[in-house]
Amino acid sequence: MKLSRYSLIYTNRDDGDSVILFSTKRASAILVDKSILTDIEDDELGEEEQATLTDLGFLIANHEEEKQELLRYIDELNEIDTRLSVIVAMNLDCNLACTYCFEGSRKGKHYMSPEIAGHVIDFIEKNLTEDKGLINVTFYGGEPLLSAELIISMAERLKRIAESKGIDFGFQVVSNGTLLTPSIVEKLKPLGLKEASITLDGPEAVHNLSRPLRAGGGSFKKIVENIKAVCGMIDINIGGNFTEANYREFPTLLDYLLNEGITPDRIASIKFDPVFGETSEYSPPGMTGACCSPNEPWMFEAGIMLREEVMKRGFKTGGIQPVVCAIDLNNRHIINYDGNIFKCTGFFDRKDFVTGNVKSGVIDNGSMYNLDNWKIEECLSCKYLPLCFGGCRYMKYVRDGNLSGVDCKRPYYEACLEALVKQDLRYLA
Repeated sequence: MKLSRYSLIYTNRDDGDSVILFSTKRASAILVDKSILTDIEDDELGEEEQATLTDLGFLIANHEEEKQELLRYIDELNEIDTRLSVIVAMNLDCNLACTYCFEGSRKGKHYMSPEIAGHVIDFIEKNLTEDKGLINVTFYGGEPLLSAELIISMAERLKRIAESKGIDFGFQVVSNGTLLTPSIVEKLKPLGLKEASITLDGPEAVHNLSRPLRAGGGSFKKIVENIKAVCGMIDINIGGNFTEANYREFPTLLDYLLNEGITPDRIASIKFDPVFGETSEYSPPGMTGACCSPNEPWMFEAGIMLREEVMKRGFKTGGIQPVVCAIDLNNRHIINYDGNIFKCTGFFDRKDFVTGNVKSGVIDNGSMYNLDNWKIEECLSCKYLPLCFGGCRYMKYVRDGNLSGVDCKRPYYEACLEALVKQDLRYLA
């Protein structure tokens, strides 16, 4: 047996006689004596040790077989996937005027009509083949709750369809939080609402600067009020978008939440991400502070620091795990308010990236998104491949204006992964 090429070895500062093994293929970490590495090299492992390390993804029969395993990974994932996942943009309107909104000039009074909503339901029903056991719908925007009545109507119909076929059904909303009141949750929860994702961009002054109400004034207090009121009713995931100029202020938000009684037992997760850029075609006027790559050096410090601050206060956050872009998943579709189908919300209204329409169905599996771009030797030999699989195509498009090649995240992982693994060992072990 050989050590997997997707295994990493990190020093253990607490014990010079041991090391940390981490598998990017399985996202598994284990503390082992240094002598284990010699035993692997000399093929002298005991049966129990060999079995454990093989199960955790550290040992393989040969490297060529492992390469073939990775080449088949996404295809096999699609074969066993029994979920139908659909993101539905109910509108591209919003009651906030976020300074960095990536929808930019696409925003406006653009709403899904009841007719299109009916075709969305028909599209979902037609795609409920015999192998499907779950329908998962995400209502998106704009601000989806500006279309609350249409969401209620669609959820009622989807729930009936799922029940008639013996399929589980649940949905979530991606909301700015200003309209997520107890009364709307009380209406939506019996229909299948499981969770909501809400954005808080740092403490009040920072948040209100980047996410003001369109009518004027700050949105922070209303959002926090709603989180406190509904976090016992459904799962709440809190996100936040930071820039190089303000990320150091985000820990103040975490302390504020704790002081307000929004404690780790009441929140499903908290995860902060950078403000990402957009092409000049849609970028909002005056947009500043956006990044176009996780490889920007300031991102290394920001990502590690903010994750540490979240975890040490006891909140759950995003884990290290193999990541496959939604573009590569056959059973996941993104539907715009007008019924056009895409593979990523970042490509809304870009006609060259339409994969179909709810009336005519899917006409392309996403070939225009440069599928399998990672199936090159440079990626297959990279120890970080299972955490990346070619990176983010949207970010690649924004940065370079095309989808040729990959969005390589190797510099980011080389700078940050060891710290992230050690955070997990400290807080999650």
